[in-house]
Amino acid sequence: MPLRENIRFDSGGVQLAGHLFLPDPPTGSAGGSTPGPLAGVVVAGTWTSVKEQMADRYAEELARRGHAALAFDFTGYGESGGEPRDVESPRLKVRDLRAAAGFLAARPEVAEGRLGVLGVCAGAMYASAFAAEDARVRSVALVAPWLHDRRICEENYGGPEGIAAKKAAADDARRRYEATGEVRYVPVVSGSDPEAAMPFDIDFYLNPARGGIPEWSNRYAVMAWSEWLDFDAVALAPQVTAPVLLVHSEDAAIPDGARRFHDGLAGERTFVWTDGIQFDFYDQAPQVGRAADEAAAHFARTL
Repeated sequence: MPLRENIRFDSGGVQLAGHLFLPDPPTGSAGGSTPGPLAGVVVAGTWTSVKEQMADRYAEELARRGHAALAFDFTGYGESGGEPRDVESPRLKVRDLRAAAGFLAARPEVAEGRLGVLGVCAGAMYASAFAAEDARVRSVALVAPWLHDRRICEENYGGPEGIAAKKAAADDARRRYEATGEVRYVPVVSGSDPEAAMPFDIDFYLNPARGGIPEWSNRYAVMAWSEWLDFDAVALAPQVTAPVLLVHSEDAAIPDGARRFHDGLAGERTFVWTDGIQFDFYDQAPQVGRAADEAAAHFARTL
């Protein structure tokens, strides 16, 4: 079993909580105490998620395959600090990834210059944005990546009218928050509430045996819609020069966005097509194992 260490680090004055996973038994250590030198990988989970859902799972799987991997709660989520809570902010999440990379790179188990990032679903957008701006990132793996632009948002959120309605609601919620400190929330997932961020019965998020865990609040801050909808991940592709692996399925979320992102990449890129729906890649066999195998091999080759 990999070793897991509870850690904390600073991001813009906010204390973030995470889990650092290291291989066991230690590899390359003297006296069997300190593993290294290892490639280090920062793992970003899906939007609104906490580390115990899918980030921990992928970090542990990477540690099983010989890498040091860090999963953590973003600002305002889970065990991390930050107010207001549960606000999906790409800007803050990229900042947090930068801080997580600094923490991981400073660990004695991690070799200098061997730093990668793995993003699952919407975490792929944040991982890509981080890689585009930070030369420390030498390799990128994106699992079941949700990579959107304006066109994809319109296709998934009710066209231009749907986008306008969500942004108007976000503006109203932002004004209320600034005036009163009150945050308006809707469910992230609900099969009965049409205002939910994902208005569907999604077993992963609603099943306590999967992702419906106590650490996850199942609430989405309405004022976050504008920043989320305006984020253009596809346009970032030409700025990502590190080698990129994408693992996806035609039956998972928006494969067209992943294809267009792949085609726009400036550097080395590999696309692995496999089977499964989006949520299989969060916790199910064989999807997680296949994705972890591909990612670990990619990092071993490119870091």
